[in-house]
Amino acid sequence: MLYILPLIAVVIGYLISLFLKPSSSTGFQLLLSFSGAFLLSVTVFEMLPEVYSSGFDKVGLFIMAGLLLQIFLEFLSKGVEHGHMHHSGNSVKFPYLLLLSLSLHALLEGFPLNQSSDLLHGVVIHKIPVAAILAAFLFHSKIAKYKAFLFLAVFGLMTPLGSWMHANFMISEEYSAYINAMVIGIFLHVSTTILFEASKNHSFNATKLAVVISGILLAYFL
Repeated sequence: MLYILPLIAVVIGYLISLFLKPSSSTGFQLLLSFSGAFLLSVTVFEMLPEVYSSGFDKVGLFIMAGLLLQIFLEFLSKGVEHGHMHHSGNSVKFPYLLLLSLSLHALLEGFPLNQSSDLLHGVVIHKIPVAAILAAFLFHSKIAKYKAFLFLAVFGLMTPLGSWMHANFMISEEYSAYINAMVIGIFLHVSTTILFEASKNHSFNATKLAVVISGILLAYFL
């Protein structure tokens, strides 16, 4: 399931893009808010205590490095990770920078997944709306359909690849802690940005507040 669930999430995201309009659908926005709250909660409840209890120095430095890396990646991806979609109707060029950004993000997030089933669930929930945004962007662009499917396939395989690399390569406990710290920084930036941008004018209605609270409670009790 470690390798299958992230792929299933991309397929679900693709199906959502067929039936909903990701940029404006209420259901999609609620899913995005829930995923942000769940991912943030798993990061705070599980990943942060674990990485700081490892006893290695410079953990905080690597958390900030991960946060800065995500800011740079979002400069390339234009914020797809937290629900932004920018159609480019005048261009038929394959979005290599977008693929590079999202692939690196997905590869890194796969490294710690074999250490926590809750984190796996959080990443899967987060990946569904991201995949929906990607599918909608790609299928509304003028690139060939096979290239769009190739893009989604590469994106879907990167998280399982990260998990496989962590499981099969000799990575020391110290380096593993530092990689996890960078992933924490990435997750902190992505999840908090989702929550801050969850509603128009940065205001929460009762439904979205309930969804966010549900995501936090589910992460806590799992």
